[in-house]
Amino acid sequence: MMENRGAGAPARERSGMFERIEQLIRSYDPVILHRHRNPDGDALGSQIGLKHLILANYPGKSVYMVGDPAGRYDFMEDCVMDPVPDEAYRTALAIVLDTSGKSLISDERYARAAATARLDHHLFVERIAQEEVTDASYESCCGLIVSMAAECGWRIPDLAARSLFTGMVTDSGRFRYDATTARTFRQAALLMERNIDTATIYRNLYASDLEQVKLRAAFTQKITLTPRGVAYMYTTLQELHSLPLDAFSVSRGMVNLMGDIRGVDIWVNFTETENGVLCELRSGSRNINPVAVKYGGGGHKKASGATVKDRAEAMRMLQDLDALLEENQ
Repeated sequence: MMENRGAGAPARERSGMFERIEQLIRSYDPVILHRHRNPDGDALGSQIGLKHLILANYPGKSVYMVGDPAGRYDFMEDCVMDPVPDEAYRTALAIVLDTSGKSLISDERYARAAATARLDHHLFVERIAQEEVTDASYESCCGLIVSMAAECGWRIPDLAARSLFTGMVTDSGRFRYDATTARTFRQAALLMERNIDTATIYRNLYASDLEQVKLRAAFTQKITLTPRGVAYMYTTLQELHSLPLDAFSVSRGMVNLMGDIRGVDIWVNFTETENGVLCELRSGSRNINPVAVKYGGGGHKKASGATVKDRAEAMRMLQDLDALLEENQ
């Protein structure tokens, strides 16, 4: 027999996949939510969504979000991080969201918590927490959290639904990427039963002003092909400083300009920063994740990232991607 807990609650699942993490949420106070640096819509949607799920279903529980600022996703409701003192971790449960490796976590204090947990949809790289649920079959961490809400019989408040839907949209590429499944659409339909203005979400995510269109055109002119057909762009630190964009907006925001070029199956965007070169790797059909892991990064089979120390190391990564194409031809 399926059971519901109030309006907006999905049918309870009986898999027990999330049982230990739910027990930790019940047992500890406060709950502090972490995610990866330079957050995207899925990282923030996971944080905001889980925060409001816990607040709605465990009245009186204190829930905080920590990490670097929301950046271009600052249109999301309740996206401002909380000032959490060190002593709060003494009795806290820290939950790391949407993060495959320790080095990627924004705010390393998670390790000081009384208990730790992780929810993630990336390919497994290393153990981060005491209790973990990682499942790379999900298009997004937000989708994984919707499944947790289903198993736990949680009521889904409107703000949680909007945040989780935004994360599902961003990490599925507007439901285009092949990680999108029938489950994705069932979960999206469930969230859309709440008070969600999808037009506003899509406008905030994808609308561009004229200057942004011109910038994308300029980046398109930078695209280069390797001998084996890997497409790439490289933005120097000097070029970055001349742009009205931050490094993350250049790195993540421009990488898929190369994604629809006929004959290109692997593409990568390199962006120099003061702390190294951001590398965003993508592919239409090949597993590029091992290359990202080799250089200290991680992610998914067809969408991964890493940070390397300089241009020379970035070019070695490019050679490895070229070799990967050669191996499969």
